[in-house]
Amino acid sequence: MFRTIAIAVALTASSPAYAWGPIGHRITGAIADENLSGVARANVRILLGVEDLAEAATWPDDMKSDQAEFWQKTASPWHYVTVREGDKYQASDAPPEGDAMTALQRFTAVLRDPTAPIDDKRLALRFVVHIIGDLHQPLHAGDGNDRGGNDFKVTWFGKPTNLHSVWDSALIEQRSLSYSEYADWLSRSIKPEELIAWSDVRPATWLSESIALRKTIYPAEPSISWDYVYRHRAELDGRLKRGGVRIAAYLNWVFESAVPAAEQTTRR
Repeated sequence: MFRTIAIAVALTASSPAYAWGPIGHRITGAIADENLSGVARANVRILLGVEDLAEAATWPDDMKSDQAEFWQKTASPWHYVTVREGDKYQASDAPPEGDAMTALQRFTAVLRDPTAPIDDKRLALRFVVHIIGDLHQPLHAGDGNDRGGNDFKVTWFGKPTNLHSVWDSALIEQRSLSYSEYADWLSRSIKPEELIAWSDVRPATWLSESIALRKTIYPAEPSISWDYVYRHRAELDGRLKRGGVRIAAYLNWVFESAVPAAEQTTRR
C-alpha cells in the first residue's frame, strides 16, 4: 500500500459524502481519455492495462466498501476541501489528516517518483483522476458550515434529499443518459479555444471556480425541480467538461518529464 501515507486518523462528523456519483466521475474520465497526449496515454496503459480513465475515476469511491482502515479512515478526507474564510484555498485550510489538495500533491509526487513501486503508482493514478473530478464539484469546496451541502435539506421533484446529493447525482441522472452518451455529448460541445483555455493544471484555479459557483447554487426555497435544473444545468455541464479536460491536462503535465513507467518496470 502507498508507503508515504500518514497514519490513519479517525473520521470526524463533518465529513461529507461522495463527490460526483459514478456517472459524473465516469464522464470526466471519459472526456479525459479523449484528450491525453501520446506519452500520457502510454503511461496510463502501462499502469492500468485495459482499464480506462472512466473506470479508474470511480475506483476510490468503489473501495469505500472495503472495511480496511485505509479506506474507512485514512482516505476518507481526501475527497474534498474546506475553505472557511475567503474565496481561495490556503495551505492552512488543510486539517492534520489531509484533504483533497494535500492528497493530490502526494499522489502526484508518487507518479513522478522514479523509485516508487508500480502498485503505488497505480493507486496514485486512480486517486489523481478521482480527486481532480472531486475538486470540480462545487460542494466539495465547502465552507465548513453544512458538510458541503449534506445538511442543507431540499426536496427534489417532491422527494426529500439534500443539496449535496442533488449535485452529486440527481442533476446528472435527470438527463437519463449513460455516462458514455453524456460524455460524448459534452465532448462534442467543447470548442478548441475552450480546450486551450481550460487546460490549466493549477488546482488553485479549479478550486476558485468551484468556490465561486458554490456560492450561487443554494436555492432560496427548499422545494426544487425544473426551475433549478434550468438555472444550473449549463453550470453542471461546464464543471464536468472542465474536470475532464483538466484530468487530461494534468496527466499530460505529470508524465511529460517523469521517468516512463515502462522504464521503471524494467528496473524491478
